[in-house]
Amino acid sequence: MNRQILRLAIPNIISNISVPLISAVDTMLMGHLSVSHLAALGSGAMIFVFLYGSFGFLRMGTTGITAQAYGDQDDKLIANTLSRAIMIALFIALVLIVFQTPILSLASYLMNIDDAYAAKVDAYFHIRIMTAPAVLLQFALMGWFFGLQNAIIPLLMTLFINIINILFSVYFVNHLHMGIEGAAYGTLIAQYAGVVFGVIMIRRYHVILQFISYHESFEKAKILRFFHVNKDIFIRTLALTFVLAYFYSQSAKHSESTLAVMVLLLQFLIWMSFAVDGFANAAESLAGRYYGAKEWVLFDKAVKFSFYWGAGFALLFSLVYGLAGERILHLYTNQEALITAALPYMWLVSLMPVLSFGAFIWDGIFIGMTASKAMRDAVLLSMALFLAVFHMSKTIDYNWALWGSFVLFFLFRTLIQSWMFWKAGRRLS
Repeated sequence: MNRQILRLAIPNIISNISVPLISAVDTMLMGHLSVSHLAALGSGAMIFVFLYGSFGFLRMGTTGITAQAYGDQDDKLIANTLSRAIMIALFIALVLIVFQTPILSLASYLMNIDDAYAAKVDAYFHIRIMTAPAVLLQFALMGWFFGLQNAIIPLLMTLFINIINILFSVYFVNHLHMGIEGAAYGTLIAQYAGVVFGVIMIRRYHVILQFISYHESFEKAKILRFFHVNKDIFIRTLALTFVLAYFYSQSAKHSESTLAVMVLLLQFLIWMSFAVDGFANAAESLAGRYYGAKEWVLFDKAVKFSFYWGAGFALLFSLVYGLAGERILHLYTNQEALITAALPYMWLVSLMPVLSFGAFIWDGIFIGMTASKAMRDAVLLSMALFLAVFHMSKTIDYNWALWGSFVLFFLFRTLIQSWMFWKAGRRLS
């Protein structure tokens, strides 16, 4: 089982860690321009975390259904799951592009974007919104590959995207002096290059793809199941991204400096989450495969060993953050005032991986089981607890209340999902 987990997890870890590398490079580029640029990047990027993250069901739902079909050796369902996901992705992307102006207006209002950097956020948004078709198609493609127990293609695809993104962003910002627009254009070019790469890789599965039937792709029962699973994942993802958006919004509401500090602290969560998510992705694939095949001994081993590996990596990140947190902050910015403001929170940053890793592993297991309703309920309850803790403690110390309640949100999810699995086990839905 360890070998199977590592075969899927290691490519996922490399792939996932390369994702925050883009965020890190963009943060470094903007952090060396001004506080205003850093605040604008944080707000603009958060809009897309919420916007695109809300449709993460295209990846997660596709992985769960495909993995179970793979375990059941149902090539027709595997093929038509991909075609359904692609068509839905393109439709959603079209809607986002058509309604981009009201979306930006609403996002700017909800996130309390200050006039001092609003123009930068607007410029960033109108460029990056054009990546919608590429990003959502990648969700569908990667979810399908993961469901087929293939972590190598998503790894190559992600590395390809990120290398292009970094090269173009650095060139546009440092050499052409395009500011925040340069970072956005770098992302735009890279995302479409990634889709081309993914489509080329799909051809390796031409034997399965021959089973695609547009009639069966739109079969009522299969569509209803796809949306039944994805409806709850969609609600769960909305709640999850609401917490992130609320965190950014309240940071911006307090001050530009608070927002910039929280953007820096979040980089530590991003690095850890994408690394641990490698084992969560492995859990999705293996739990889904053995759940679909009803091989319960192997299913239980996949759950247990996924947690062992996730805990090991969480401890490693806690150690690194505890020993080198200040040095890492200096990599992100040369603004000494921001570094000084961020340092008091570093002890909680170092504990964060241990407190939060369980939420990511449980998500992978629940996705593999297509236990979307349980996932939804766990996040909704954790969101309510996050809001309650923040509002009860913000009058004591606003910044501590904000960062502390945000870290506790992940611990709440871990505890609630652990209780759910202990109570219902394989009967979760």
